[in-house]
Amino acid sequence: MPDAPRHQCLIYDGAPSPHLDSIAQTLIARLDANYRCLYLNSPPMVAGMRSHLAAAGVDLQRQTERGALILSSDQGHLREGKFDVDRMLQMLQAALHRALADGFAGLWASGDMTWELGSESNLAKLHEYERRLDQFIEGNPAMSGICLYHRDTLPPHAVQTALQTHPARHVDASLWQINPQYYRQLS
Repeated sequence: MPDAPRHQCLIYDGAPSPHLDSIAQTLIARLDANYRCLYLNSPPMVAGMRSHLAAAGVDLQRQTERGALILSSDQGHLREGKFDVDRMLQMLQAALHRALADGFAGLWASGDMTWELGSESNLAKLHEYERRLDQFIEGNPAMSGICLYHRDTLPPHAVQTALQTHPARHVDASLWQINPQYYRQLS
């Protein structure tokens, strides 16, 4: 079976909490493979992820202290509440370099796109970000992640962006699907 594509999206309807277990199991697998794991989401979702990881037996204190696990609601990638593509990509690039310098095999990241966009919700920036993120991941084999798209909070063209910019759709911790709507942009 081929390796899972390193840039995936999870598109879902309804409450986000039912999908936490799948993301948590994927995160645990990356921790087990010696990746630094970064989960970015709203404070309630970060609390939910903590609960799922603890229930799965993850020693949260140990993983956090050793720098393997970062659960955050920090929105430092925003400028005055607005999504900044360059700042977000610079943050991920710096986090990847720190992870490798700290002896990790790489960086796995997951974030909710509604939360990441901030109050501005500029969807033109979302497409640019996902396109550039896909190029970044393609050029950095130690980087991987899952972008979370909550269909109830995003307009249909944002979901179309997800489908165009992710080589695979995350189904659960052990299953992914090749995304036939993906197209790789070289520039």
